[in-house]
This record gives sequence, structure tokens and C-alpha cells, in this order.
Amino acid sequence: KAKALLLLLSFGAIFIYNYPQQLNIITSQAGASNFPPLQTYSDEERMMRDSVRKYAQERIAPFVSKMDEESYMDTDVIKSLFEQGLMGIEIDPEYGGTGTTFFSSILVIEELAKVDPSVAVLCDIQNTLINTLFAKLGTPAQKEQYLSRLSTDMVSIGSFCLSEAEAGSDAFSLKTRAEKHKDYYVINGSKMWISNAEHAGVFLVMANVDPSAGYKGITCFIVDRDTEGLEICKKENKLGLRASSTCPLNFDNVMVPEKNILGQVGHGYKYAIGMLNEGRIGIAAQMLGLAQGCFDNTVPYTRQRIQFGKRIFDFQGMQHQIAHVATQIEAARLLTYNSARLKEAGRPFIKEACMAKYFAAEVATLTTSKCIEWMGGVGFTKDYPIEKYYRDCKIGTIYEGTSNVQLSTMAKIIDKEFGQ
Repeated sequence: KAKALLLLLSFGAIFIYNYPQQLNIITSQAGASNFPPLQTYSDEERMMRDSVRKYAQERIAPFVSKMDEESYMDTDVIKSLFEQGLMGIEIDPEYGGTGTTFFSSILVIEELAKVDPSVAVLCDIQNTLINTLFAKLGTPAQKEQYLSRLSTDMVSIGSFCLSEAEAGSDAFSLKTRAEKHKDYYVINGSKMWISNAEHAGVFLVMANVDPSAGYKGITCFIVDRDTEGLEICKKENKLGLRASSTCPLNFDNVMVPEKNILGQVGHGYKYAIGMLNEGRIGIAAQMLGLAQGCFDNTVPYTRQRIQFGKRIFDFQGMQHQIAHVATQIEAARLLTYNSARLKEAGRPFIKEACMAKYFAAEVATLTTSKCIEWMGGVGFTKDYPIEKYYRDCKIGTIYEGTSNVQLSTMAKIIDKEFGQ
């Protein structure tokens, strides 16, 4: 009995010792190809990412400081975005677009934000909001007229017009009105915080055709820049994203033909919700790229700076902070990529998009603050780009749904999940 017990224990010890190896063999054989890592890219996605990374360093980086100081987007930068096909990433080639995927758009936004988040904003709005709305809702005539312009013509940048002075987080308490007259509508009202407005040639305007119906009267109108009665007001003097224009708009008896309704009358609120859910993944990509860009510009300094006879990177306290921030950035990347893949697969993604946007904004805030501390006094100067990343990241907790709005949305979905 003693020998048998000893043999049994020995066998158990051998099994336990070899279990990790056996588990690795089993898991490696268990359909691993069906569950690739989130950072696995198709050849097309990898080529897109690498080409945009190279383009951003060569064509955007030299202009970043000047654009920030002058609060203006250089026209050569805008022109180059169109030349690279980055303003029509998901648009079908028949309209002059690149014809790639939503995930490719997210990779592009991330890479641009590493160099200049302001340029990433321009590209993000064009691709994840404007182009997507036209592609999903446009009539054949609207697609023919606008998609080709949006993907190839630098005077046809798009702008999404939802927010108002009294409609921020309460997005659908709109006061802008559209009254029906025969075969056209007359729009009166104003909009606030409209990104891309300074350069935009096409505005998608949310206005209420029936205030008595509340948010169910909200309708999406296509308004061209040269439409009489549309006034693009003085742009905001902002803390960050200074090269990205943000302007109020006034609508004074703006006549819009009925054919310029995008989608169905009274369905604008549905379209806005849908686009903002997707847009939050774009914001997450912005904040992710910003954090990574700031980190990449800081760590080399810590490896070169000598204090007390050694690199400041070699102090354990510094190493722990750097490792922690690197982990946070990687976690934000996985959340962002996961929500993008879910959206692309046609699966529910709203909770995941909110998580990605919320967390990536928090990580960008942490990263930029820590990077300034690691660089010390020089990080507080404009001789290095770190202070700009610090200013640029603050908007991430505010636009396309504040952090508290993201948390509330997540909580509602979680409550519903547990109630099933």
C-alpha cells in the first residue's frame, strides 16, 4: 500500500509539473487561428498603419508647433490628407475613396494622434461621422454628389452640427428649428462647438421640424457652406487642439431643399446616437494615439538624462512609473481595438465603446501628466511637445459624451445585463 501510494503521489507530481506545458500544447492546438490576438492585423491594415506612421512623421510633424501657435490648420497638411486617401477611408472606390475598413480608420486616427491630435480630429470626424452617415443614409444622388467630394476635394471637409448653447450632454434639447415650406425647409437657430467648421464645405445639421414631437422631430439636413444665411462665427480660442477649428454657427432663414434631407424626417436623433456610439471609438483612438505619442517622446529623455551618476530611467521609482503607464496605454489599446472589432463584426459594442472612450481619456490624462513630471522643468516648456499633449488631452473627457455620460451609459447596460 505504501509503495502504491508513493507511486500515485509521484505520478501526480509529474503531472502537475508538466501541466503548464500540456496546457500550452492543448491551447495551441485548440483553434488558435479562430481567436487571433486583438493586435493581429491584416496585410492591408498593417500597410495602412505603417504608411500613415511614415506620412505623419514626414508631412505633419514639421508643421505641428506652428499650427498650434497660430491656431490654424495648414492647407498643405489638409491637401496631403486628401492626397494620401485619408479623408475617404471607408468610402467605396467608385466615389474616389480608399474602400477599406472601420478598423483601418481607427488605426489611421491613432497614428495621426501620435504626431498631432488636431489633425487626427479632422480625419476622425470626416471618416467616422460624415462619410459614414452619407454612406448609410444617402440616396444614390446624394452619394454621387457628396461622397466623391468628401473623399477627394479639400474644400469639401465635413462638419457635424448637433451641439447648441443649451444642448450639451442633454444633446436632443435642440432649439434650432426647420420649418416646412412647399418643397424646402427654412432653418433658424444656432450651433455651438462645431469642429472642422472653419474649413468645412458640407455641414450635417440637426434641426427640429416638429418641436411638439420633442426629439422625434429632429431631422438631419445637408447644408452647403455657400448657402445664404449660414454664418460661420469666430472660432473658439481653446486650451488644446488649437489647430482644429471649433466655431459657433448661426442659421438665419437658411433655405434647404427637401432633397437635402439625409435619411428620414424625424429620425435624426437615431442617426446621431448611432454615429456618436461609433464616434466614441474614434475618440478613444485619438486619446490612445496621443498617450502613445507623448510616451514615445518622453522615455528616450529618461534614458539619456543623467542624475546622481546614472540615467534617471535606472531609478527603480522611475521604472515602476514607466511600466505602470505603459501597461495603462496597452490596456487602452486593447479596449479600443476590441470595440472597433465588435462594431465591424456587427455585434453589440456600445458598452465597450464607452469603456474604451472613458478609459483612453483617463490614460491620456495620466500619461501626459506623468511625462511632464519625468522630464522635469523642460517638460514644462514649449521646447518639447509634451506640454502640448498635456493640453490636447483634456478634451477627451468632454466631447462626444463626457466621462460621466460614458459611466452612466455603461451602468445602464450593466443593469440591463444583470436583469436578463
